[in-house]
Amino acid sequence: MSPLRTLSRALALASAAFVAACTSVGPDHVPPTMTLAAGWQQPATAGLARDAIDEQPFWRAFGDPVLTGLVEQALAQNLDLRAALARLEGARALRGVAAADRWPSLDGRAGYEHRMDSKNTPFGAFIPETNIHSIAADATWELDLWGRVRRSVEAADGELQASEADLQGAALTVATEVVTTYVDLRAAQRRLRIANENLALQERTLGLVRARLAAGLVVERDVAQAATNVESTRARLPQLQVQETAARHRLAVLLGRAPGDLPADLGPTATLPVLPARVAVGAPADLLRRRPDVRAAERRLAAEVARIGVAEAERYPRLSLGGTLGLSANSAGKVFDADSDVVAFGPSLRWNLFDGGRLRQRVAALTANAEAAQVAWEQTVLRALEEAENAMTRFVHEQERRASLQRAAGEARRAVDLAQSQYRAGLSDFQSVIDSERTVAAIEDDLVGSEAAVTTNLVAIWKAIGGGLPALPERAPAATARG
Repeated sequence: MSPLRTLSRALALASAAFVAACTSVGPDHVPPTMTLAAGWQQPATAGLARDAIDEQPFWRAFGDPVLTGLVEQALAQNLDLRAALARLEGARALRGVAAADRWPSLDGRAGYEHRMDSKNTPFGAFIPETNIHSIAADATWELDLWGRVRRSVEAADGELQASEADLQGAALTVATEVVTTYVDLRAAQRRLRIANENLALQERTLGLVRARLAAGLVVERDVAQAATNVESTRARLPQLQVQETAARHRLAVLLGRAPGDLPADLGPTATLPVLPARVAVGAPADLLRRRPDVRAAERRLAAEVARIGVAEAERYPRLSLGGTLGLSANSAGKVFDADSDVVAFGPSLRWNLFDGGRLRQRVAALTANAEAAQVAWEQTVLRALEEAENAMTRFVHEQERRASLQRAAGEARRAVDLAQSQYRAGLSDFQSVIDSERTVAAIEDDLVGSEAAVTTNLVAIWKAIGGGLPALPERAPAATARG
């Protein structure tokens, strides 16, 4: 029988055995479930709606083209995302390593050997010197009778899918951080503008008081109080400038740039993003399929369950098929002669009969790991629910605070006008002017902070419910930070 025909029959036999091998030992993964409330604890008020979550990327809901451009640049260039993408590619490669065990391994070899036995042995004198020239291919194939390889691939699939969810979670984190940092920047700019407006108001008051002092209408104490007010407000300006600069630097780093290297179209404007009139928050059960961290925890649980099957299969016999097909001769010129064929084929069986309980204990350890992964998934779900509920509560109540501050700011401005007119008319002392100017400056600053907090709380809601998830980033070319 020719070597090729022999090899063909061997492969046919191996294929039949492989098709017949369909048993996978160990437990099958069952997606975990958790009983969740039908709705959120926070009532659907203040712009919240129980409708299905919008699939549009959440940052587009603000309608701010500058903000949209910043987020999309960060998703393409952020260094944390590039690292997460590299980890995902590594998980894909490891999945390929596991899947490769499904196929035979084939090694080629060629060799030359000069053999000479000792003449001082009983048979050495009768054994001539020989030269062996050989070319061969060796193949081995483990028949996956108990699903060891299939379970390994399942585990690798779970880790790969978990890495994909991790990447999307990192992208969501980057997007939300860009939005909140952008809000911090605009809030700092607006607070600077308000502080400068109040400083101008207080400087006009100081000028008025100095003029009245020169006319002998007021005492020196009024001038000192007005000057104190002016300098106290001026002292806040450097702090606000630091906050604005820090937000710019943070944005640059989020975009994968050196601090200070921001796009030219960012502009010096001090307008906060406009909130959408309505935000759909869905139901608590939506978190199980939308939150990247919940999906990653479930996929890691699936990987741990699959690893139990890998360990369980090690306790059963391992059947492999092996063979060699080659050419061998005692001279190079005869290697390719018809009689130089070398063919070997046959199965081999390995079964661990005694190992002191090592394999059994490994199964027990992996079972415990799977139980821990189940608990980790449940904990991830509970934390996701907590984050969502807290974000909604903060969003609703911060709007109530903002409305009160808006009313207070209007009254404080009116109080300043009244105090100044009454002071000029001699109907009140200068202390009422000082107090009213201090009050309006504090309230207006608090109002900007509250408006920014409403926006960042809305972003926190979107992140917590997995709303408007960004698409998975693609591999970007390596780049260095520009200075």
